[in-house]
Amino acid sequence: MNLKCSVYIASSLDGYIAKTDGDIEWLHNPEYGSMGEGGLSYDAYISGIDALVMGRHSFEKVLTFDLWPYENTPVIVLSSKKIKIPEYLKDKVLVESGEPVEVVKKLVADGMHHLYIDGGKTIQRFLKDHLIHEITITQIPVLLGDGIPLFGKTGNEIQLKLLESTQFKNGFVQVRYEVLPKLSDMSKQY
Repeated sequence: MNLKCSVYIASSLDGYIAKTDGDIEWLHNPEYGSMGEGGLSYDAYISGIDALVMGRHSFEKVLTFDLWPYENTPVIVLSSKKIKIPEYLKDKVLVESGEPVEVVKKLVADGMHHLYIDGGKTIQRFLKDHLIHEITITQIPVLLGDGIPLFGKTGNEIQLKLLESTQFKNGFVQVRYEVLPKLSDMSKQY
């Protein structure tokens, strides 16, 4: 498989991506202001993406936004339940079910090379199946105390290699990691 799956996400310093009710308004605190220069910007990241894969809960949250943020990027929503896609998104959103490995194989067959994996449970599922190659996390200077965890329980140890760390004037810290292959996968490469 010639495919890269990567994560680009923000989290609180205590590792939550949303409050327990799914609220993400804490990300839009006016005190944060502009991040400034450096790091991997969202625009630079999204420009190299073939499609975004997200879970149903993330999709439902994005539908509450004033504007659809993925105008030029195809979106695949993973769900075992039926989802109603709004008419204005019929040509932009595809619903898939199945295990991450099956979905990835299908997307590779469709010519995809770089997938943006988003949403807590979806990221966790892809990590558990060793499908994530790179993770970029922008840590927001807040402790939520409780919420929806970014990683939760992956069921196995995952080794990471730091690629870049950037501190911003508004207090954000962005870290970018390569996800190292399992030792058993490394032996297959030689």
